[in-house]
Amino acid sequence: MMTPTKLKIFTGNANRPLAERIADSLGDSLGKLSVTRFPDGETSVRIEEDVRGRDVFIVQPTCHPVNENLMELLVILDAFKRSSPARITVVLPYYGYARQDRKDVGRVPITAKLVANLITAAGASRVLALDLHAAQIQGFFDIPLDHLHAAPVINEYIRKLEIPNDQLVVLSPDEGSIKRALSHQKKIGGSLAIVDKRRSTATETHQANLIGGDLRDKVAILFDDMISTAGSLVGAVNVAVQAGAREIYACATHGVLCGSAIERLKNAPIKQIIITDTIPLPPEKQLPNIKVVSVDFLVANAIKRIHHNESVSKLFE
Repeated sequence: MMTPTKLKIFTGNANRPLAERIADSLGDSLGKLSVTRFPDGETSVRIEEDVRGRDVFIVQPTCHPVNENLMELLVILDAFKRSSPARITVVLPYYGYARQDRKDVGRVPITAKLVANLITAAGASRVLALDLHAAQIQGFFDIPLDHLHAAPVINEYIRKLEIPNDQLVVLSPDEGSIKRALSHQKKIGGSLAIVDKRRSTATETHQANLIGGDLRDKVAILFDDMISTAGSLVGAVNVAVQAGAREIYACATHGVLCGSAIERLKNAPIKQIIITDTIPLPPEKQLPNIKVVSVDFLVANAIKRIHHNESVSKLFE
């Protein structure tokens, strides 16, 4: 078994505050790593401490700007690969390109697989990911991947709201999220309802019907893996309003919040939007009803278990 002194957390520029909280939860400080830019924009990396024989964890979500943060991760990985650590684990709180996980039309790439290949080739020994958009992405890696879920963190926050069980309805925003909704319902109680979502184009959807569940004078709580443009979410919220819901909460692991998301959310009748800190929330995207909960303790526990060669799945039993 490795000794605790050999574990070290490093991070790039994608989400340093989260990496600092993870390191703090482990009772340590971040490793010394300099990530800068050459005048022409190229990424420059230097590890400023000895890592030979260490169990290295690199925290770097590939969020916006996606290509820059991904390239930064790859260069960091190469620097570590050439510095002889015992193992390099990439901690991906958010996996960019995850939605390009299949060929849904002809002559398109499967970029989620390409990114997996790049991370592996750059020197990663294993990956720790959080709420992948599609579970099959785990199979895109030829190295071990541990898949975490932010559900325990979000469920704990919902329970603290103390919504009476007979007043709570867990609302799945589409048919593809039913399994996730059921998982949350088992932990927080309430009944279940599903929004029938129809996709008209790659970027546009419309919500047609409500399946099951009576929302009249109830509190509806929506769960999804991410809020991107918020089109699907706001569409589901509108269905809940039309069905008579008195309060609506929206929960998601990843607050991507791109395009017209903030404008849509600002005008939507949502009491509270609960997201995690897998992606940093800049000031221009902060709304009064957005609540950010941290996954630092969850990720820190997973890192500790990986380091000591213990089961990660025990975290969700």
